[in-house]
Amino acid sequence: MTRLPQMALLPGGKRLHLQDGPIDLIVEADGSEDEMRAAYRAAAQRFVGLLDELCEELAMLRQAADPHTCRLRGMVARRMHAAVAPFAAEKFITPMAAVAGSVAEEILGAMQGAARLDRAYVNNGGDIALHLVPAAQFSVGVMDRPDRRGVMRTVLIHADDAIGGIATSGRHGRSFSLGIADAATVLAKTASQADAAATIIANAVDLPGHAAVARCPASELQVESDLGARLVTREVGALSDGEIARALAAGADCAQGALAAGLIEGAALCLKGRITTVGLVRFDTSPSRGLHGRVRESLIQA
Repeated sequence: MTRLPQMALLPGGKRLHLQDGPIDLIVEADGSEDEMRAAYRAAAQRFVGLLDELCEELAMLRQAADPHTCRLRGMVARRMHAAVAPFAAEKFITPMAAVAGSVAEEILGAMQGAARLDRAYVNNGGDIALHLVPAAQFSVGVMDRPDRRGVMRTVLIHADDAIGGIATSGRHGRSFSLGIADAATVLAKTASQADAAATIIANAVDLPGHAAVARCPASELQVESDLGARLVTREVGALSDGEIARALAAGADCAQGALAAGLIEGAALCLKGRITTVGLVRFDTSPSRGLHGRVRESLIQA
């Protein structure tokens, strides 16, 4: 039986909160009042039953993705598979690696189909689908540790960048990681693509076999984890500057490969307070603006 999710406008009336089980969305749209109402109505209507659709195919979504064949039926499930398939021939990855971005993308698509909006975003726990009309922009706060409050730097996204999604993965996030990155934030054409790539790139930031890295089977922490008995990172002890640089370089090599293949537009990798960037990552370095200065109420945290 389909549940009725929690839906409410947040204080101020400009943002919509949609929550159903593990899916927790913050939605904001810019446009006329009528268009915003239409967009939020469409978002709410599409959100109802979406989790049930995914649960119907959950067993298959937790299996390693076939790089060539998709047997999934649901629209969101098929989008998840499409996002991870380019990586599946060489890496272990399941469609669940793209679930948050794919859900955000689905809700944004419903909004775009129902209303004419200047800007909009759907933020699914830091995995974000974006819509910008020409000349519009967003300011996105990139976190160096997803489990802590505070913004490391601010990335400016312009409409002509053709970036429709931002996602962050790493050992401090909501999901387990095979690597040691504190955070790997990826910019891509779609949120589903960004989500899948962030998982792969965060896994690549690693020092295999290092004594300072504590790991355990994912199944010991979560019985039904799609990672099964694969070792996930639990703690990272002291690392030398050279070791940090080596781990980040491994992640950057992976990101460069994804960039060359057209799977991402840029990435920012963080480990122990150090950052490496690849591709289109435009940091706002202006000291004269606060985080909300130039783009009021458009700071999104990834």
